[in-house]
Amino acid sequence: MRRITSFARRALLATTLVATAAAGQTAPPIPAWGGALQPQDRDERGLWMMSSDDEAVLKDSRFLITDKPLNDYVRGVLCRTVGAERCGAVRLYIMRVPAFNASMSPNGMMQLWSGALLRMRTEAELAAVLGHEFAHYERRHSLAGFKQARAATDAAIWASFIPIAGLALSLGALQGFFLYNQAQEKEADLNGFSFVMQGGYRTGAFADVWERLIAEEDAGRVARGQKARGGRRSGFFATHPASAERMTYLRALARQAGDTADASTASHRAGLGPWYARFLDDQLKLNDFGGTEWLLADFARTEGWTGALLAARGDLYRLRGQAGDMAQAAGFYREALAKGHDDPETRRGLGLALLRQGQQAEGQAMLKAYLDLRPDANDAAMLRMMAGLPPKTATGPTT
Repeated sequence: MRRITSFARRALLATTLVATAAAGQTAPPIPAWGGALQPQDRDERGLWMMSSDDEAVLKDSRFLITDKPLNDYVRGVLCRTVGAERCGAVRLYIMRVPAFNASMSPNGMMQLWSGALLRMRTEAELAAVLGHEFAHYERRHSLAGFKQARAATDAAIWASFIPIAGLALSLGALQGFFLYNQAQEKEADLNGFSFVMQGGYRTGAFADVWERLIAEEDAGRVARGQKARGGRRSGFFATHPASAERMTYLRALARQAGDTADASTASHRAGLGPWYARFLDDQLKLNDFGGTEWLLADFARTEGWTGALLAARGDLYRLRGQAGDMAQAAGFYREALAKGHDDPETRRGLGLALLRQGQQAEGQAMLKAYLDLRPDANDAAMLRMMAGLPPKTATGPTT
């Protein structure tokens, strides 16, 4: 009976939020900032201790990205979104983990995974993610969730549709990420929306993020022979409002706000710098063909099929290696080279794809070209053999 009452209460709240947003409700005002939060009771002190333990692990993690330009870029977006005073309460940690995830712990530790940075199209979308997480922090949602279920933790608050639980555990992430309920997620949406609007970003970006996550998850499921779920409450979306509901109130608020502010794609890509290619390579290694194919095509809808995207698509098909994939991969590699993407790894991929098709002469020529550019590659000995080259002899003084 208690569960039915709780469900009814959540359903009523969801209906009210959708109806009021559609009727013209404005985003809630941003309250005055009272300074960095401090633990107020025994429960919160315990929660802070757990978060501090997690933070100590993150500081020494091999997955932590300390690159200053990348950290400065993300912090700059955060500060523009929530304001300089609030931003000063945050200690930012960017982790090289190829899944869409962000979190904010009660002690001011913000964690952002590289998979989220890769999937963002604009600074406005990044602002939406960061503003949403900061709203969880300011509204003390972790404490509320902790009191509701002390043992309940979740290593994928934003997303868990990519199977990397073992990696998350190695980061010690489970201790710090607490499961928010759907009412709290809605509150973080609405308060985060206010932050995005305050920062002068395009407010429609908020809904864009969720629409693409849903589409990517469905593409991955279909490729694995499963049914698309359309963002219904399963997996990642189990603790979040259903997609149709969420799109309704976020789109309604965006229309009301005008949805005409900054949405710069170029500035976000420039902010990632060389990390964009590295994050893309990490994504290719996840063995999620359907999701990654959808992701690459979605990038292409924004920027066209660039040489870098074509080369990545070649890698994706070559790594899957099903019937016809090698011919497809070779075609993508050739297109990439024709567009001036003369990265050595593209020649390596093309060479391997051609050899798998029995095109030995051209395949070996491509591997030789690669080895001329990368003579000290980790797999150089194997590639020399495949290219028909003699083993490289050691040189140096003899005794």
